[in-house]
Amino acid sequence: MKHRELGDSNPFEGEDTTKASVGRTPQYDSFADDFSNQASDGFHNAYYDRPACLALLGDVVGKRVLDAACGPGIYAEELVKRGAQVVGFDQSPRMIELCRSRVPAGEFRVHDLGDPLDWIEDASFDLILLALAIEYVDDRVSALRELRRVITPQGALVLSRQHPTADWLAKGGSYFESRIVDETWSRGWHLRYWLTPLETTCEEISDSGFLIERLLEPRPTTEAATLNAEEYERLQREPGFMTFRLVPKTESKFDQ
Repeated sequence: MKHRELGDSNPFEGEDTTKASVGRTPQYDSFADDFSNQASDGFHNAYYDRPACLALLGDVVGKRVLDAACGPGIYAEELVKRGAQVVGFDQSPRMIELCRSRVPAGEFRVHDLGDPLDWIEDASFDLILLALAIEYVDDRVSALRELRRVITPQGALVLSRQHPTADWLAKGGSYFESRIVDETWSRGWHLRYWLTPLETTCEEISDSGFLIERLLEPRPTTEAATLNAEEYERLQREPGFMTFRLVPKTESKFDQ
């Protein structure tokens, strides 16, 4: 998933991305099956992002978990195996079909992360997972505020994203500029998403009503070395992803 190269043709070429938006097109829909096959046991998903997210979620037995932008249900499947009650949504209709097939015990629906969660009651989830998806949302504060609304006061949101330093090393330009990039990844997947510096992400987290409880800059698990020794060694010394555990602000925490 993380191996990528700039495509020879760019459907957004010539567009002023400083004034543009990612938009609402379900980008992963056209290659959902390919992504599902790759992510199930691929280096960056199975041995890098997923272990970090699951570690920060902690014990999920008996917990009600919302898998936001759930993709093909790979995280949801593991959460159900660990004893969670899982509800998930994704903007891609094909991803939701894959979820329902993979995780019959879960509840899944098509829904855009950028839209209000008007089908979910306040404070109705113990935990929320948002894995490698926030960069595809134009109004990230509004999306996070909705997640804040539906989580219990004692709950936690685990959020992973590409590490902004890794993005800057790969893309160049100004680290501090929030901007949209368009890429063709090495598997031929065309994607459009936001690059934002760490301080912007932290401000968006705060503005949405969360505090950062923990922040991980994960390394791949040792099993990943057998899949790609070069990438394993690189991610032992350079950042790739980052993972947050966020908790809702309380009134007393707002005043501190």
